[in-house]
Amino acid sequence: MEADEYRRMAEMEEAHWWYAATRAVLRQALESRLSPGSTLLDAGGGTGATGAWMSEYGSVVTADFEPQALALFRELHGDRGGLAVADVGALPFATASFDLVLCVTVLCHRSIVDPVAAVRELARVVRPGGTVALLEPGVRRLRRAHDRETHTGRRFSRRDLRDVATSAGLRVDRATGVHSYLIPPAAVKAVLERGRSASDLDHSESGLGGVLGAVAGLERRLLRHTDLPFGLSVMVVATKE
Repeated sequence: MEADEYRRMAEMEEAHWWYAATRAVLRQALESRLSPGSTLLDAGGGTGATGAWMSEYGSVVTADFEPQALALFRELHGDRGGLAVADVGALPFATASFDLVLCVTVLCHRSIVDPVAAVRELARVVRPGGTVALLEPGVRRLRRAHDRETHTGRRFSRRDLRDVATSAGLRVDRATGVHSYLIPPAAVKAVLERGRSASDLDHSESGLGGVLGAVAGLERRLLRHTDLPFGLSVMVVATKE
């Protein structure tokens, strides 16, 4: 990821509607698996924009490959459960150390040579019966200016991410699209921004004056009852048997 993007994330994580909506959908999907005193890992957690909220449920270790990201995390959130400079493909934690591992927009990066091997490592540090939750960019063929800014090397269909999790030895309990309503505008932006590199965080902080946040809320109501076949993001919640 470009260095400036970490600073944007730190500056916008509380104000930008996308972060608020993503935290809300993760909380909804994982709340039944979180309990007081849980040991939790935010793998590739960056500045904490999508995972720091888990500290309400237990001790969270935030791991990221980039020291700059963790320095910004410390400015925003303190040390909390702990910070670790680490590669998700070779985590410095003992086997079965955590009750739940969250990994958001990490497997998509160009630096991840083998997503299955990375998820297998995430599964290693989770106790039997624990949870691995993944959220990655969706729509495999959609390449946007934001992808170039964040060094995104791949996007996933729902089936792709499910297959990654099962190939890593996990039992998939949920596989769903998220932010499905963003696919049409994102496709238009991809055409208009062809060849450019730009961050989505530079625009639409309020989400069209709250409209996108409201639509995200409606989608979450739907996700309480069913999984969606596609989305601008895709999410898998899986169990280590």
